[in-house]
Amino acid sequence: MLPLPPAAGGRREGDPPGRRSWTVFDAPLGLECGADLPGARLAYETWGRLAPDGANAVLVLHALTGDSHAAGPAGPGHPSAGWWDALIGPGRALDTDRWFVVAPNVLGGCQGSTGPSSRLPDGTHWAADFPRLTVRDQVAAEARLADALGVGRWAAVIGGSMGGMRALEWAVSRPGRTGSLLVLAAPTASSAEQIAWGSMQIAAIRNDPGWQGGRYHDAPPGSGPHRGLGLARRIAHVTYRSEAELGTRFGRRAQPGELPAQGGRYQVESYLDHHADKLVRRFDAGSYVVLTEAMNAHDVGRGRGGRARALRRAGMPALIAGIDSDRLYPPAQQAEAAALLPGADRLRIIESPYGHDGFLIETEQVAALVRELLPPPHRPGPPGADRRPLPLEHP
Repeated sequence: MLPLPPAAGGRREGDPPGRRSWTVFDAPLGLECGADLPGARLAYETWGRLAPDGANAVLVLHALTGDSHAAGPAGPGHPSAGWWDALIGPGRALDTDRWFVVAPNVLGGCQGSTGPSSRLPDGTHWAADFPRLTVRDQVAAEARLADALGVGRWAAVIGGSMGGMRALEWAVSRPGRTGSLLVLAAPTASSAEQIAWGSMQIAAIRNDPGWQGGRYHDAPPGSGPHRGLGLARRIAHVTYRSEAELGTRFGRRAQPGELPAQGGRYQVESYLDHHADKLVRRFDAGSYVVLTEAMNAHDVGRGRGGRARALRRAGMPALIAGIDSDRLYPPAQQAEAAALLPGADRLRIIESPYGHDGFLIETEQVAALVRELLPPPHRPGPPGADRRPLPLEHP
């Protein structure tokens, strides 16, 4: 029998650092909500070596419940292997013999960067007092990380899903620091339906009695909002996959040894239960709320005269890709970005039965896009360098 889930998943002070490094901001970060965030820090990981002129740096941005561990094996501080391990490393699409690859944990997250589970100087957690963030705030924090690393301009900014939102914001708000752009399965603005999906997940967490108004971080195991967070994960995970894949993979089959007519589960229910349990043991409910609110607020045209006008600022070479079976962020949304960005010629389509999660699973197709954006020197690589087992989880 599994132990009770912690009140708050995610990294805790004293846990092994793994491959992480940190940058601590020496001045408060001004936020769009009007608050100042003092003493913030970002966790990040790097691969390769920064060139003397700083021109070979590539920024890789993770999705909602991802983290900085984009590449590398599981080990102390990293319970799972890198979520884009097939793309990053010597001879791979992001060849670390050539590129200096940087992946930060997003501001508001729970894997080393400042978020609701972080402690204040008096030892208490930020908890419910953590300020509301936007994608623009998160990119402002990442710009400070770039400054700390000595990167004046990224050779490329690459991201999928929530990471794609931040990549678009980099291109619009800091075009002079964004040398090229790859956006996967992300919109220029969250739609009403996407806001609705996110709001249901937030409500599931906040309506859990274990939420305790957001002040649950010191509660004993089993007393936090793990039920609400687990329900939020179930809702989200259905949107991450396609109806066709779920039908083919599970159909109406019962979980072995269980009879749905007598209270047992279907296989698809067991699958969702599994992913819910995994998430509540590695992620903080407060971070889930903060990051989902930031995604709901995403709109590159807000306060900039609309999306078309805002995207015209971003003249760098750009590749925009959608996934043909994505029902969360359908390709029509990426087609808008491809049409409006001056440096994008057309929409690329990733063919996948796996829905939105295709940007994580179809690594060969993503690698081809990366190589198109950042052509490698002529050097044949080993066959199968961009292959890996299919992940079962949206990070």
